Amino acid sequence: MKLYEYEAKEIFSKYGIPVPKGRVCNSPEEVYDAACEIGGPVVVKAQVLVAGRGKAGGILKAQTPEEAKSKAERLLGSEIKGLKVSKVLVEELVDIEKELYLSITIDRFHRAPTILASTEGGVDIEEIASKEPWKIIKRQIDPLVGFKPYIARGIAYELGLSKEQVTTITHILSSMYKIMEDYDCELVESNPFAILKDGRLMAVDARIIVDDNAIFKHKDLLEKMKEYRDMSPLEVEAKEKGFSYVEVDGDIGIIGNGAGLTMATMDMVKLFGGLPANFLDIGGGARRETVKEAVKILLKHPKVKAIFINVLGGITRCDEVAKGIVEALKELKSKKPIVVRMMGTNEEEGKNILKEAGINAYESMEEAAKAVVQLVKG
Repeated sequence: MKLYEYEAKEIFSKYGIPVPKGRVCNSPEEVYDAACEIGGPVVVKAQVLVAGRGKAGGILKAQTPEEAKSKAERLLGSEIKGLKVSKVLVEELVDIEKELYLSITIDRFHRAPTILASTEGGVDIEEIASKEPWKIIKRQIDPLVGFKPYIARGIAYELGLSKEQVTTITHILSSMYKIMEDYDCELVESNPFAILKDGRLMAVDARIIVDDNAIFKHKDLLEKMKEYRDMSPLEVEAKEKGFSYVEVDGDIGIIGNGAGLTMATMDMVKLFGGLPANFLDIGGGARRETVKEAVKILLKHPKVKAIFINVLGGITRCDEVAKGIVEALKELKSKKPIVVRMMGTNEEEGKNILKEAGINAYESMEEAAKAVVQLVKG
C-alpha cells in the first residue's frame, strides 16, 4: 500500500527525520490559512500516489497566501496522470543548496534490505541507473545483524557530506531503517533529500510503500487500506466486481482465466512486439455475466485498441465465454477488435457463437497473439 506524501512525512517526523513545516488541505480556503500560518513563500503539492508529479504540473510555488489559494484552485479537482487531486500539501519553500537521493528498499534477489543513495536527487532513480549507474551508492544490510552506523558513515563520505552532517545522516538512515522494520515496508524513500543552504539536511519529499500482506498488523493503516488509493476508475470498477485487475502501460487489453495463463498471455503479446495494457483474470468457472463485465471494462479503457481473450475451458465453458463477449459488444456498441483463443469445454459451441458475431477464434495462443499485435500495429 502506498502512502500519500503527507502521511509519509508524518511518520518521518515521528521518527525524528527533519521535514519542511506544512499542512494538508482539502480546499483553497484551507490552503490560504495554511500559507498565512507558515508565512513566507510556500509550495502547493498535489497529493496523488504517482511518481513524477512535478513534471506533470502537480507541484506549484507561491509567494503569497493569495497566490497559494489561486494555485490550489487550479490543482484541486484536476487530474495528475489520471488520478484526481482531492487534497494538497502546503509547505514552507526551503532554500535548497543540493538535492540528493536516499532510500531503503528490498533487494529480493539477495533477500536483504538495501540502501540506495545518490548525489543526483530530484530525478527518477531508474533514469540514473540506466544512464549513470556509477552515481548510485548501494549498500546491503544483513537482516540478521541489522543497521549499523558505520554503513551510514561510509555513505555520507561518498556523498561528500561534511563531518557535521555525517552524524545527522547516520541518525536519518537509522530512522528510515527503523520505519522499514516497524511498518513492514517495501520502500522508504526521500527524493529529493536536500542539503539546505544553511547546511541542514531535510527530507523535502517522502515516499513509503507498505507490504499489503502486513497491513493486518498495523491498526493505523487498516482504515486507509479501505480507500481506493492509487486506483484508476476502471481499477475501482474491477475491484468492486471482484476481478483481479491491474493496469500497465500498453494498448492491448488482456483477459484470461487463471493468473498463470493471463501472465503467459501478456508475455506472448510482448514477445511478438505488442504492449499489454492490463492484467485481467476472470478466474475459473466464469459465467457469461462475469465475462461480459470483464470485456466491458476493457472496451471502456481509453488506451486499449484491441482485446486478446485467452481461455482454456475446464470448469469454464467456452460457450458461456462467447456469449459474454457478444453481449458486451452489443451493450456498449463498441467496434474495438477482439481476438479470441479458446479451447476446452463446449469449444465448438463457443466458436460458432463467435463466428456468427464475426469474431474468429484461434486454437493456437501464438497465432492469436500475432494477430492481435498486427491489428494494433496495422
